[in-house]
Amino acid sequence: MEKPTCFSNFLENSKPYFAMISLQFGYAGMNIITKVSLNRGMSHYVLVVYRHAFATAVIAPFAFFFERKKQPKITFPVFMQIFILALLGPVIDQNFYYAGLKFTSPTFSCAMSNMLPAMTFVMAVICRMEKLDMKTVRCQAKVAGTVVTVAGAMLMTLYKGPIVQMLWSKYIHPKSSYVTDTTGTGDKRWFLGSVLLTIATLAWASLFVLQNKALKTYKDHQLSLTSLVCFIGTLQAIAVTFVMEHKPSVWKIGFDMNLLAAAYAGIVTSSISYYVQGLVMKKRGPVFATAFSPLMMIIVAIMGSFILAEKIFLGSVLGAVLIVAGLYSVLWGKHKEGLENRDDEIPEAIKGCHVNGTAVVSVMDGNDVEANQVKNAEANKLSSVAICMPISELPVVKPGK
Repeated sequence: MEKPTCFSNFLENSKPYFAMISLQFGYAGMNIITKVSLNRGMSHYVLVVYRHAFATAVIAPFAFFFERKKQPKITFPVFMQIFILALLGPVIDQNFYYAGLKFTSPTFSCAMSNMLPAMTFVMAVICRMEKLDMKTVRCQAKVAGTVVTVAGAMLMTLYKGPIVQMLWSKYIHPKSSYVTDTTGTGDKRWFLGSVLLTIATLAWASLFVLQNKALKTYKDHQLSLTSLVCFIGTLQAIAVTFVMEHKPSVWKIGFDMNLLAAAYAGIVTSSISYYVQGLVMKKRGPVFATAFSPLMMIIVAIMGSFILAEKIFLGSVLGAVLIVAGLYSVLWGKHKEGLENRDDEIPEAIKGCHVNGTAVVSVMDGNDVEANQVKNAEANKLSSVAICMPISELPVVKPGK
């Protein structure tokens, strides 16, 4: 009976690892398929519209069946929060990310996306959601990680260096329409793509900061919040596409790679990944989930060299190493901060009394504590003790690329 128990425990403990590794493969596949679709001439504005239309169609039914009760009232401030979230995520973030992906390569784009924790930390400091205490090691780690991450991004942007040859690249001959033209990409286009990816990551970080406030309203209705953001983002993306694209032919889509790219991105990276990542965050926390993001960059580099014959430059490799090092430094600081916050929780008071020789315990708030102290002084019949109740941190879901 011990072997099945040990095996079942192993499977239970391994589920978060398998889930996050599978999720990174899903993200990597999205980057490769999207790059192929963009190389074949699909407009990234139209791709954003179709992606979030698919995402809305998939998430909305689940939100209706599971969260239709006690929906929060959509007041004007709440609507503006959802409107800005949709503008930052589906519109600004995705359009700039796809444009940067078109001018650079999937591996480069994934590496630049790893700047997200550092940028989120900077945005939180600006919005006074994070306090800087340079006397603590955790704060020093977050600041140092942010500086190293920015240095790695600048190195990838300004320095390309020689091409790093893969062992198998000599024997791979993909279709010409799939090939990523990184060697022929001009330095100006590469630099422009780097700037676009940086703006996309900055918008993504801003979305995290605002989402933290919106989740207070939709604490028990996260699927509903995601559905609303995707739906309003689809409408905003349609308006942007009408302004930027004037040819009706760009909206045409058939049963080809363009349809696969839109459906895959909407269903896998905007729907399934949201659910899986939310489960993992609730069980292991956001630090555990975010720590797997560099794995996507490695998977994309391998898949890109096979499918797209992607050329990887030395500057990208060195910059990616710095970005990953800075990423883990920031995550380590956040992890330590979370542990310290749990240790410093304000104790809650409980009161106990004896009725017919039986101990009865109930929870008290601050006013009850003061009243209880007065009663203790008068009758000395009640006693109070203090216990520490750690409150788990509310997970923040990271929208997938």
